[in-house]
Amino acid sequence: MEQINGWSSATLGDGMWAPTVSAQIEKEFIAAFKAAGSPADMAVFTRREEGELHCEVVAYFSPAAQTLAMRFDTEPCGKPARGGLGLLAGDPRCWAILFPEVKE
Repeated sequence: MEQINGWSSATLGDGMWAPTVSAQIEKEFIAAFKAAGSPADMAVFTRREEGELHCEVVAYFSPAAQTLAMRFDTEPCGKPARGGLGLLAGDPRCWAILFPEVKE
């Protein structure tokens, strides 16, 4: 899988399906995060994106989360814009590491 800046994304579905897939990502992330030594730059973010008929939830896997990303049929993508992202799984310190250009 070719990487663009090391980020990848997966569409989790609409508001009805996304919580189920999100819960699975969170569950698998915990084990992968511990196995990797809990790196602060390993994270999964989500954002609601406008779809054709409905809003869809998209998960964005940071470069350090690519081993996990491969389990969720992700596609390479550019680094997502910070606006509207929510941290699904990861250390809260990841914001400053992965988005240093944004001052809170």
